[in-house]
Amino acid sequence: MKISKQALREARQLFRSCQVNGLLDPNRLRQVVSLLAARKPRGYVEILSRLHRLVKLDVEQHTARVESATLLPADVQADVSDHIKKNYGAGLDILFSQNPALIGGLRIQVGSDLYDGSVKTRLEKLEQSF
Repeated sequence: MKISKQALREARQLFRSCQVNGLLDPNRLRQVVSLLAARKPRGYVEILSRLHRLVKLDVEQHTARVESATLLPADVQADVSDHIKKNYGAGLDILFSQNPALIGGLRIQVGSDLYDGSVKTRLEKLEQSF
């Protein structure tokens, strides 16, 4: 149990050392992982596992996924991107995709936040209300 807490603490410290201006620096992360693998301190596998989880959560938090029923025109994509960046700050990777099952509207996911304005979801909620 003590090793788990210590591994989590060390993983958090390593994760913080890989950040530059609040954003994860991939080069620093590579250096940290290679040094950790070379030195192999006690519990290094668990430290790497915990660090991997922290990195994965950070990447998800800085990625926005926008789904629409049809491909959005460039000007609409720019408007949506500006709105998302205004709410979540710079440093976001915004991915646009097409999902015909939505019928219409948008579905935006940033980390664990989900904004679903699709026709499909509205129809499902209407169906559940009966």
